[in-house]
Amino acid sequence: METNTNTKSHSILSYITWIGWIVVLCIRDKEDEVVKHHLNQSLVINLAATIVNIISRVGGVVGTICGILSLCIFVFWIIGLVRAAKLSTEPLPVLGGIQLIK
Repeated sequence: METNTNTKSHSILSYITWIGWIVVLCIRDKEDEVVKHHLNQSLVINLAATIVNIISRVGGVVGTICGILSLCIFVFWIIGLVRAAKLSTEPLPVLGGIQLIK
């Protein structure tokens, strides 16, 4: 039961800021595929959010488009967090196919 609790808490924590992601990356069980999946999904979300945030500084129409993209990324973050709480490994829409952690 403890392993399931660790898996769930590590999966959820991986979505809570870059610091949470780094902590989970360092303390996780390397063989846990669920945590690995959520680390990857949260990394993709965090990178997308960072890139959109940087591009949004241009302003004008680009800033407006980036605002809409930021809202979409926030929705993906919520979906990922809920799936982590359920220990689901279903990929996120749009961003789920990107694998950065092998």
